[in-house]
Amino acid sequence: MQSLWMLLACAMFAAMGALVKVAADLGATLPEIVLFRGIPSVLLLYFWARSTRRTIRPSSWRLHVWRNLSGITSMWLGFFALSHLSLPTAISLNYTAPLFIAGWMLFFGGAQRDPVRVLAVLAGFLGVLGVLRPSIQHDQWIAALMGLGAGGLAAIAMMQIRQLGQVGEPEWRTVLLFSLGVCLSGLAGIALQGWRTSDPLALLALVGLGLAGLVGQLAMTRAFGLGSTLLTAALQYMTIIFAALIGVLFWGDRPAPLAWAGMALIIGSGLLSVWRTYTEARALRGDGRAARPEGAGIPTKEVNPS
Repeated sequence: MQSLWMLLACAMFAAMGALVKVAADLGATLPEIVLFRGIPSVLLLYFWARSTRRTIRPSSWRLHVWRNLSGITSMWLGFFALSHLSLPTAISLNYTAPLFIAGWMLFFGGAQRDPVRVLAVLAGFLGVLGVLRPSIQHDQWIAALMGLGAGGLAAIAMMQIRQLGQVGEPEWRTVLLFSLGVCLSGLAGIALQGWRTSDPLALLALVGLGLAGLVGQLAMTRAFGLGSTLLTAALQYMTIIFAALIGVLFWGDRPAPLAWAGMALIIGSGLLSVWRTYTEARALRGDGRAARPEGAGIPTKEVNPS
C-alpha cells in the first residue's frame, strides 16, 4: 500500500504539471496558476487545524520567512519552466534538488571524500546536460535556467524545512504557512497584472491543478506514514516517468535517446543522494529505523515545492 500511495502521488504531481501547461496554453497567467496551486492546501489545513484546536502561530517566524522565500520563488520558477518547456524536460529539471543538496554536502558540508556523493553529483550533472542538449531550442534557455533555478531553490527550501523540524515545528504548520505565502504571492501578481482568464476550460484547468496537487500531497503524506522512508523517497522519481508518458500521449513529445538517458541519470543521481542521506541519518540514530513524519495521515509532506 505504501508503494501504491506513492505512485498515486507521483501520478497526481505529473498531472498537476500537465494542467499547468494546459492552463498556460489557454491563457492563464502565472500568478493565477500559483494562486490556484495554494488555495486547496490552505483551506484544508486551516479548517483541519481549527477543528482539532491546534494553533497556527509558529515558533519561529524568521525560519518560516526564509523557507517561504526560497520555496515560493522555486514554485514560480518551476511553473514558468513548465509553461515554456516540454513536460518531461521541465519536470526533470525541477527534480534536481537532491543533486544540489549532494553538491552542497560535497563542497561545503564536510563530505568531500564521500565517493557516493561525488558519483551522484557527476551523474546528475551529465543527466542535466543530456536533458538540455537535444531538448532545448535557442529561445528556451531562459526557461531551462529557471527550471534549474527551481531545483536549486527547492534544495534550499528542503534544508530549511529540516531546520524547522529541528526546532520542533510540525510539518503541517510549515506547509500551511507556505501555502498561505503561495496564495499571497499569487494575489500580489494578480493585483499587478489583473485577472485575465475568462476561458471556462482554463478555469477548469486551474481548479484541476490545485486539486491534483492537493491529492498528490495527501497521498505522499500517507505513503511516508506507512513504511520505509527510503522507498517512498525513491519512488518520487516516478513523477518524471509519468510526466514523460503524459508528454508523449497528449503533446506528442518524443524525447531523443540522449534525453531519456539524461532523465535516467538524474533519477539515478537523486536515488544515490537519497540513499546516502538515509544511511547517514540511520547511522547517527543508531537504531536502524527510518524516521516517520510527524502527524502522518494529515497533508504535511512536500516534495519539490512546485
